[in-house]
Amino acid sequence: MSEANSKSVLRDRPSMFALTTGHQTPSTGNVNVSGGGDAVNLEVTGDPSCPAWIPFDPSEHGLSPDFRLTKFGDPLGRINKPTNESFRSLLSLVGLSQDQKRESSDQSHVPSPGDDTTTVTKLDHLGLHLLESSHMLCPIIEDPHMMGMIACAGVLSGIYCLGVTQLASVRMTLGVPNNLEGIETRVMVSLLIRGFKAAAKSANLTLQSVQLVSNPWFMVGGSASAVCYHHELVPPDGATIGDVIVLTKPLGTMVAVTVSHWMEQPKRRNRMMLAINEEDAKRALFRAVDCMTRTNRVASVLMRKYNAHAACEVAHLGILGHAEMLVRRQKNNVSFVIHNMPVIAKMTGAAKITGNVLPLMEGRVPEVSGGLLVVLPREQAAAYCKALEKTEQRQAWIVGIVENGYHKARVIDRPRVIEVPPRENGTSIW
Repeated sequence: MSEANSKSVLRDRPSMFALTTGHQTPSTGNVNVSGGGDAVNLEVTGDPSCPAWIPFDPSEHGLSPDFRLTKFGDPLGRINKPTNESFRSLLSLVGLSQDQKRESSDQSHVPSPGDDTTTVTKLDHLGLHLLESSHMLCPIIEDPHMMGMIACAGVLSGIYCLGVTQLASVRMTLGVPNNLEGIETRVMVSLLIRGFKAAAKSANLTLQSVQLVSNPWFMVGGSASAVCYHHELVPPDGATIGDVIVLTKPLGTMVAVTVSHWMEQPKRRNRMMLAINEEDAKRALFRAVDCMTRTNRVASVLMRKYNAHAACEVAHLGILGHAEMLVRRQKNNVSFVIHNMPVIAKMTGAAKITGNVLPLMEGRVPEVSGGLLVVLPREQAAAYCKALEKTEQRQAWIVGIVENGYHKARVIDRPRVIEVPPRENGTSIW
């Protein structure tokens, strides 16, 4: 793809939050929320158009043209966290079980969404709860501004999946390699922080502090907190037989990122070209960045309006891993069955080419700043998806059902693959 064409891929497509880079002036829209309960109104303000995402050029910032942010991390390896089995064995070393660990941090009648990065703590007899979320990851793309936005969106999702959007604080933690040159440190740190701030601003939040630590590689993330009353929460344990499961962002973000890295390696590039061409790979990366930089704020607001029974974010464990954690939290004897897999276009075939590296159809591929997995009453799920699409110009999908069972989750043998978008539409990203 020519440079002119690559710059036009994201031009003139509708977006609530415009994609920006470190060398562009951020242009963000805001979502105004008013009313309560069924009276919640969402209004998108600001310029809905989206400028082109121009790939990051290190030389524009006085850096060497071959500088790569992702060289200071292992994009695929370090996003994976210990498995549940290995985590339990680690806890046993200090005399704790996983359930005891959760009980010690979960001192309310509201459990966490299932991920150990989010905790819910009852503060007093008035019914106030403290919600805390933390998140860290290595850079997975070269653009530091966009990487900062992705990190912020991931931090916020831990709170948003509980249906709470009024946050008390957002803080950033940045691990900086100690072997960088002075100019590299100044440029990368500045752009990463600017990106984090831009994402926070798009969610009507203010970044309160930045903690810098010396580290062998780049790590970007932070923490968020909120204080709310019990009735303001969407407890993640109310799934009922007959409910359906909705996904608010397509899968395949890490597949798209991995493909972009493989395209730069001659041997792997030749293998990857059997499934996808260079232009489709670039489009997939742009779509993945659009997903990863978009926060789950609107999806969170709509959860309360449409009476969600449970929710969690989709992150490092993949859609099936997080469904398994969520279903174990349920009060009723239920199981989750996933029938549909909405995937960024061309990524299903690309994942197959990698063999067992990216088991996408098994639901085990990590997602970065993924969507929410929301359990809704069957009669309200379609309205929820329609409201999200109307507000964000982005689709949501019914991907599964809640059945009678014993707290298990599974993906059927041959799930229906929904390519997103279903067909190319000129230079529009979606």
